[in-house]
Amino acid sequence: MRRFIRISFLVLALGVGLFGYTQVMARVASGTPPPIAAEHEQAHEVLVIKSTRELHLLRNGATFRRYAVSLGGSPTGHKSHEGDERTPEGTYTIDWRNENSVAHLSLHISYPNTEDTAAAVAQGDDPGGNIMIHGLPNGWGFLGRLHLSWDWTNGCIAVTNTEMREIWSMVPNGTPITIVDTI
Repeated sequence: MRRFIRISFLVLALGVGLFGYTQVMARVASGTPPPIAAEHEQAHEVLVIKSTRELHLLRNGATFRRYAVSLGGSPTGHKSHEGDERTPEGTYTIDWRNENSVAHLSLHISYPNTEDTAAAVAQGDDPGGNIMIHGLPNGWGFLGRLHLSWDWTNGCIAVTNTEMREIWSMVPNGTPITIVDTI
């Protein structure tokens, strides 16, 4: 059944995508990002729970926003090297943002840390990097929540474009992010 959903989603996406390709590709930029929220509205931390595909924004230790997410195409386990399509696990920081990314806005997660790099090098691998929280690929925002049908990123955490705009405004640079398999 899951395979049928994936195939149906791809056929729908390709059909709609090809039909509107010319119009969509004319609008590939993310547009003007939203302003940063007032300090009292900002998240103090971000929590991602991979097993339930949820991203939580926390203030004073309590969730005040929750989002369904798509993860890397092979989400089980900690990211160990470039190309493994895993979303890392651990505590990191949102350290910069990109309003001109290939997806609708993106917040960079500080993976790999020293331990991630050492573990990958010990195995003779590159740890990879460029792990982000982002919206849908530019030009594909019309898919909305359909993107939740499967884990499709290369290790990033994906939300809808509308959700990404909200997250962008409430998560300043320097915000800690913890990514766990389960709680």
